[in-house]
Amino acid sequence: MKNPVKAKLKRGEVSFGAWISIGHPDISESLAYVGFDWLLFDTEHCPLNIEIIQGLLQSMGYGARSVPLIRVAWNDMVLIKRALDIGAYGLVIPWVNTKDEALSAVRACKYPPEGVRGFGPRRASMYDPEYVKTANEELLIVAQIETESALKNLDDILSVKGIDVALIGPWDLSMSLGVFTQWDSPKFKAAVDKVLEACERWNVAPGYVCGDENIRWAVEKGFKFISIGGDEGFMLKGAIDSLMRAKEALG
Repeated sequence: MKNPVKAKLKRGEVSFGAWISIGHPDISESLAYVGFDWLLFDTEHCPLNIEIIQGLLQSMGYGARSVPLIRVAWNDMVLIKRALDIGAYGLVIPWVNTKDEALSAVRACKYPPEGVRGFGPRRASMYDPEYVKTANEELLIVAQIETESALKNLDDILSVKGIDVALIGPWDLSMSLGVFTQWDSPKFKAAVDKVLEACERWNVAPGYVCGDENIRWAVEKGFKFISIGGDEGFMLKGAIDSLMRAKEALG
């Protein structure tokens, strides 16, 4: 396997992606051809199970321009293994707060001797004879930084070989810091800068979850792994814009 998102991040380039929360293949198929670098299927907060996501990945087709990633519901060896076996090119691991948790995530993603991932002849490896040889190097491992504990242990977490991205979860992080959604709070701004500085020290790509209003800010700050919305938001925005134009036509 070859992972163009991981290659892009290694070159220091920015990658843009979107979240998938709707379990219908028309959504994933359509967004896969828009031009996002990656689509992230969310099993932590959205009602998507492994069977549904496999169908969504299949809907993307071989001509898709986007790499499929999955956010697992928890840092759990079985959940990680099943997500990778259905064809994810990388995983987002929520609530990574310690070095041991980072090590556990990396080991669960990698085949022996580097890790403890078991082999199963499922979708990921069935059609790629080089998959087992290349997966350990090509899979993207994203650790979410979402708590004050993660900030305290940041250097320990990012020192773990195999962590490719440190993704700030701004809502949970701001809540943990006692400044929920106060993006201009000095405390939150200091936390963001701390993550960026640690990523620079450990050669880990920094990531951020954005909306339309702060994409430019994220790029200028130096974030490289940036989500810029999701299926539900895109649909709502399009519907609202169309309805507003229709009402404006009435004068």
